[in-house]
Amino acid sequence: MGNTRSLNSHSLPVPTAIDDQLISGTSLWKDAWRRLRKNRMAVASGIAVGGLTVAAIIGPTILKMSWGYEFETQNLEYGAQPPSLDHWFGTDFLGRDLLTRVLHGARVSLEVGLLAALVSATVGTVYGAVAGYVGGRVDAVMMRIVDVLYVLPYMFLVIILVTIFDRSLLLVFVALGFVSWLMTARIVRGQVLSLREREFVRAARSAGSGDWDIVFRHLIPNTLGPIVVYFTLTVPSMILQEAFLSFLGLGVQEPQASLGALINDGANQMIVFWWTVVFPGSVLGVLLFSLNFLGDGLRDALDPQMKT
Repeated sequence: MGNTRSLNSHSLPVPTAIDDQLISGTSLWKDAWRRLRKNRMAVASGIAVGGLTVAAIIGPTILKMSWGYEFETQNLEYGAQPPSLDHWFGTDFLGRDLLTRVLHGARVSLEVGLLAALVSATVGTVYGAVAGYVGGRVDAVMMRIVDVLYVLPYMFLVIILVTIFDRSLLLVFVALGFVSWLMTARIVRGQVLSLREREFVRAARSAGSGDWDIVFRHLIPNTLGPIVVYFTLTVPSMILQEAFLSFLGLGVQEPQASLGALINDGANQMIVFWWTVVFPGSVLGVLLFSLNFLGDGLRDALDPQMKT
C-alpha cells in the first residue's frame, strides 16, 4: 500500500498544450508569420500596401459610379483646378480628375511591378536551379553568361527594347522582367548548390526521380524563402524603373496613366499647378517605402538565425 501511494503521489505530469506545441513543433512558414506579426513597421507597411491596392482596383469604379469621373475624360474648359470638395486631388491641365488618374496610375504601376517581378523570379529561379543542380562546365558557362549580362547597363538595355519595339504595357513589364533576373539566378544557384547533396535529394534520386523532377519538386520548393524575400524587394524596384521610363516618355502612353507618367506631366507645370506632382509623387513614395519595409520584414521573418 505504501508503495502504491508513493507511486500515485509521484506520477508523471499530464502533458499540457504548451508541451504538445513544443513536441509537434512549427513549420518555417508558421514561425515566419509569427515573427512578421511582431514587426510593427512591416505589418503597418503591409496594411498600407493592401489599402493602396484595394483603392487602386475599386477606386476608379466607385468614382465613376458616384461622380462620373473617368481617367481619360477631358474638360478643357474647366482646365487645371486646385483640390476642392468636387475634386479632392484637383484636376490636371486637361481638366481630368487627378484622384481618378492617380488611382488608375497606381493600379498600372502595381501591375507592371508585380508582373515584371514575376517574370524576373520565374526566369531567374529556373536558370539558377538548373545551373546549380547540373554543376560542372554547364554551371560555369551559364554563370559566365550571367556575369557578362550583369556588367551591361541594365536600363540602357530596357530603353533599347522599348525603343525598337512598339511601346505597350505588355512590352514594359516583359522588358523589365527579362533583364532583371540575374540576381535571382545567383541567389537560387547558391541555395541549390547547398541542397543538391542533402539526404532528401539523395532519397529522391534513389527512388528513381528524374533530374527535372528533383529540380522542380524538391530543390526549388526548398528555396522559396529567399525567392519570396527577393520578390518583395524586386517589386518596388520594378515600379521605380517603370516610373523612370515613363518620366522619359518611354513607358505607359496616353491615355493610359502610371504614377511615373503622372509625375512627368506634373513636373512640367509644378511651379503653377503644384498639386499635379505632389499627389502622384506622395502616393508613389508611400507605395515604395511600404513595399521596401514589408520586404525587409519578410527577410527578417524568414531568417532562421533571428532571435524570437
